[in-house]
Amino acid sequence: MLFSSTKFILLYLPIVFFGYFILNRQRLLLTGKYWLVIASLLFYGYWSILYLPLLIGSIALNFTIGKAVSPTIKINRTHISKRLTLTIGITINLLLLIYFKYANFFIENINTLSGTTLYIQQIVLPLGISFYTFTQIAYLVDSYKNQAKEYDFINYALFVTFFPHLIAGPILHHKEMMSQFQSRWTLTARYRNILMGLFIFSIGLFKKVMIADTFAIWADAGFASNATHDFFSAWATSLSYTFQLYFDFSGYCDMAIGAALLFNIWLPINFNSPYKSLDIQDFWRRWHMTLSRYLRDYLYVPLGGNRCTSARLYLNLMITFVLGGLWHGASWMFIIWGALHGGALIVHRIWKQLGMRLPTWLAWFVTFSFVNITWIFFRANTLDDANRLLRSMFDIQSMNDLSVDGVATSSLAWGGILSDRLTEILPIGLIANIAPLSMIAIAFAIISQKNAFDLTVQTRFGWSKIIWMTTLFSIALHSTIQSTSTVFLYFNF
Repeated sequence: MLFSSTKFILLYLPIVFFGYFILNRQRLLLTGKYWLVIASLLFYGYWSILYLPLLIGSIALNFTIGKAVSPTIKINRTHISKRLTLTIGITINLLLLIYFKYANFFIENINTLSGTTLYIQQIVLPLGISFYTFTQIAYLVDSYKNQAKEYDFINYALFVTFFPHLIAGPILHHKEMMSQFQSRWTLTARYRNILMGLFIFSIGLFKKVMIADTFAIWADAGFASNATHDFFSAWATSLSYTFQLYFDFSGYCDMAIGAALLFNIWLPINFNSPYKSLDIQDFWRRWHMTLSRYLRDYLYVPLGGNRCTSARLYLNLMITFVLGGLWHGASWMFIIWGALHGGALIVHRIWKQLGMRLPTWLAWFVTFSFVNITWIFFRANTLDDANRLLRSMFDIQSMNDLSVDGVATSSLAWGGILSDRLTEILPIGLIANIAPLSMIAIAFAIISQKNAFDLTVQTRFGWSKIIWMTTLFSIALHSTIQSTSTVFLYFNF
């Protein structure tokens, strides 16, 4: 059940919303929380009921281990140290993640290197396992450090399963959510929160359905294994995916925040205008912010962080981002993407140590260009596909290679008689890709404005805002009804 589906918007979300606050109004506090947990499990089970027991078992196991490793809770029935218990808990979580997400990948690489024919049945990746596993590992570590001090099972189950974040994040810390789930202030419908929630949800829905799904058409066609490119189509393809991913993930984050706000819950910001970044370090402070925070706190810092020699620091950065790339999926392409970003951060640190700076516009251009190029490795099916697209992007001579005969009629029909005149003065490749390139220009204009979160919380809620919200929501909902929206990209990770 997608956030952008009519089932979610018109059926699931209203039922859960009204049911929750009706139960709370009847002073059935515990029942209201049970309602949210059950509704969240139903949301997850809608995708595949087969993996629901895995999620429930993971919640029960990690809650038990979390209590066992807490310094404030004395358990005398075992002689296992809390540190060993923590290690066992983390290991179990990682082994489950490795089995479901990476077992086939490891077997394929062993076969390639050794020439063997080892085989296991293709394993289907449980939806959201990367997110709820990382969330619960963070809980175990925080509990061991005495930073998670509330151990009510229903609150913990709600912390893990709360449907706005369950499938694709953000990755939560126990301490930042428990005070909200415990607070009686969240039990009554707050009309400002409802307005803000609907406003940012509407923006996110529009981003996903009207912008990301439009870019997806050009990106999917351009990254097809049999696709051929000239200079213009290569840039149209790479930038289409760059903006598809941006508006898809940004839209999801907005909708997650909006859905949670309806229940008076503030999820942490996970996306903060990353394409405005002036360097690669700033990019990772803005893109998938809770994953960046997680990798820093639970991988980079334990490895030694920056409290070591320069060589060790660079190694720590590279390990962190290679594993961060691998977290996204079992593919060498993700590993290459992570290594490229790790290398860029190393170069950035050396650049800063030398005291060198770029003009603001050039710093932005270099950062965005690097991010755009690395997304090619993130999206391409094979290294050959990525290299072929990259070569076309820098093949200036191919600007005039395309002829009218090699262009689909539909790509020229948009201009009618005007297309005939344009072909006499402009390269055919430019004219053939005018639709995606125009959309890319619009996307640049959009990302230069305030982001959805700032528009939601930093401006007054008046009639103009409500009209904009209604307009965006109506357009996006109409498009959703008329067509089928694609799955959010981060659902695959």
